[in-house]
Amino acid sequence: MNLPEYVKIVDVGPRDGLQNHPETVPLATKIELVDRLTDAGIPVVEAGAFVSPKWVPQMADTADVMAGIKRKPGVSYPVLVPNLKGYEAAKAANVEEIAIFGAATEAFSQKNINCSISESLERFRPVAEAAINDGMKVRGYISCVLGCPYEGDVAPDAVAYVARELDRMGCYEISLGDTIGTGTPAKAQAMIEAVAKDIKVERLGAHFHDTYGQALANLLAVMQMGVAVIDTAVAGLGGCPYAKGASGNVATEDVVYMLNGLGIETGIDMDKLLAASRFISAAIHRAPASKVALAYKGADAA
Repeated sequence: MNLPEYVKIVDVGPRDGLQNHPETVPLATKIELVDRLTDAGIPVVEAGAFVSPKWVPQMADTADVMAGIKRKPGVSYPVLVPNLKGYEAAKAANVEEIAIFGAATEAFSQKNINCSISESLERFRPVAEAAINDGMKVRGYISCVLGCPYEGDVAPDAVAYVARELDRMGCYEISLGDTIGTGTPAKAQAMIEAVAKDIKVERLGAHFHDTYGQALANLLAVMQMGVAVIDTAVAGLGGCPYAKGASGNVATEDVVYMLNGLGIETGIDMDKLLAASRFISAAIHRAPASKVALAYKGADAA
């Protein structure tokens, strides 16, 4: 198999994983989760989002999270930013990297951010421009790249169009999200092939949810095409409020276990990662969705 020698893990658990949790997660818990993940060797941890607390109350304390974490040299702590107001808040919090997010289907764009795809792109242009002018890195997200809860199958060319627009804005990396986890390996490869016609595959990330148990297979399929950036969530945290039944992002532990077995370097300490998984699972009173975490727990008990 033609696989990368190193894969960069982007743990989105503190943001994507916790944003829809029904109970308020204490500030101290969020800070400790971020610090535990970076201590385990995660090179990129999405620390929060500067969004309206009315719509996403769980992220209302992101500025305090950024002030409280122990920022490690060489580690990135991107935050999600939907508009210029959010950008100004991120800038005031001394953020060094932001993420902007669009969707590959009109219906999901309307449900998720209350505007069309073209309107969302116009909204993000001044945000990306301001960030780049201020010396910040900008990462782009695209939701529903392999399926939409409202429109069903998604054409690879629709994903490629949004990716090109984010590329023109200056996004250094574009994360391709199977938000509802319906993708399969062949569909994942076809989508990457379409996007990579215009954007180098080295600049693409895979953000695959595991609703149908396909995430690891899909990741292996796109790694064979050169993708070497993978978004994960510790303990398999998360879900999507606009897609009934959608599970969280693929668990960081499960991906690292697979990569270790393939001899692919990540720089991540599995013991510390599992400790972080146990910590957040206990803190929010939820069993981990990670098969590896559950297997290690069973082995320890035995």
